[in-house]
Amino acid sequence: MDRAIDLDAEARTVADEVDALFRRLLASPGDGRDRLYAATAHAVIGGGKRLRPLLTVATARLFNIDRDRAVRAGAAIEAIHVYSLIHDDLPCMDDDDLRRGKPTVHKAFDEATAILAGDSLHALAFEILADAAVHENPAVRAELVLDLSRASGPDGMAGGQMLDLAAEGQPLDLPAITRMQQLKTGALIEHAVEAACIMAQLDAHARVPLRGFARNIGLAFQIADDLIDHSGAEEAAGKRVGKDAAAGKATFVSLLGEERARAQASMLVEQAIEHLHDRGAEADLLRAIARFAVERDH
Repeated sequence: MDRAIDLDAEARTVADEVDALFRRLLASPGDGRDRLYAATAHAVIGGGKRLRPLLTVATARLFNIDRDRAVRAGAAIEAIHVYSLIHDDLPCMDDDDLRRGKPTVHKAFDEATAILAGDSLHALAFEILADAAVHENPAVRAELVLDLSRASGPDGMAGGQMLDLAAEGQPLDLPAITRMQQLKTGALIEHAVEAACIMAQLDAHARVPLRGFARNIGLAFQIADDLIDHSGAEEAAGKRVGKDAAAGKATFVSLLGEERARAQASMLVEQAIEHLHDRGAEADLLRAIARFAVERDH
């Protein structure tokens, strides 16, 4: 059903809209903070798949949510995602010098500025969601803030990163890796879909299929990331690869092997698409995004 969808074009359009918003929000003030604004813009503007805002826009399409509102909600998620990348790349964490095909923030600027740029994006995410431009109903805005807070904190992304750090050199089984990745990577992806459900003010029952879709593709994307890291496809990754093996980290690929990992990712994508069985052409972009999960490392 999604054959008519030009996913690259859809992704470029969303990326341009997100970048335009960030350019407005991060215009240099012309004082001593200019370096911070430049570093923040360096990190968040340009590059990357923009998967999370794309998911929000695609899900919003199901409910005829205003495009600008969906882009704003997606940009808030992207701000959280990029702040986490800035901090992950620091010498005290993964010590990376390449991200999204360009120097990491602490390499292009310095460590102190990189930390502040991450902090600024964290704050900016909630500033965006608290603005009435996202939704006129303050209760909806409050739920967006609450859900993104949970997805990015110790019960979500930050907690998953801590589990990842604690697991270096430790034997992990498949349930442990799955739990870690559902927090570290999956929580924000799930929120990207949930955000549109919140804006549409769906009840809990109506959200169940979309939550299942988001959970499935969150894991599929992580398996694909593991496959890219395993294969050494640095161009596809936009960052240094082979790190997991060098750090002695257990991954889906190290546990399952490359062939079984690919099969598992494909199965997750098909399950995700099945969650959309009662949707028509309005869900074609979501279906295309799901299939992209297992195609991007080829």
